[in-house]
Amino acid sequence: MEFIAKARFTRVSPQKARLVLDLIKGQMVEDALTTLMFARKRIAPDIAQLLRSAVQNAVYQDQEKGLDIDVDRLFVKSAIANDGPRMKRIRPAPMGRAYRYQRRISHMEIVLAEKGKKEAGSVATVVGEEEAAAGTVKKKAPAAKKKMKPAARKKAAK
Repeated sequence: MEFIAKARFTRVSPQKARLVLDLIKGQMVEDALTTLMFARKRIAPDIAQLLRSAVQNAVYQDQEKGLDIDVDRLFVKSAIANDGPRMKRIRPAPMGRAYRYQRRISHMEIVLAEKGKKEAGSVATVVGEEEAAAGTVKKKAPAAKKKMKPAARKKAAK
């Protein structure tokens, strides 16, 4: 099950937002919040708020739909920042001219997922565990190392 939180029309360049979002990808939620608390970027508090919102979405889904979700096992599955519309602005320039510039806006999205429980593996894994418990598994002998030939020498120039 995935839980999503989106923040749209955030006044920050997507490139700057991606710098912080890349820090928390794949982390557990608690670790990600700690990382964001100590990140020295202006957008970090906004991303922390977005992450908390995603956690609250998970808690809400747990209560409403009766899902069995452990909040301590949630991790950041993906965190992306896309371009939003650009605001065109004008800056005064010398001799009565005007220079145009663009203020960038980003749409951010965080997806949380629950770390899977250790599920039963394939039949071979189960059989291997049973044999290991019974002590019938033969250990493989370490592979013999091959002798390396010394590197060929170049002949001296005349």
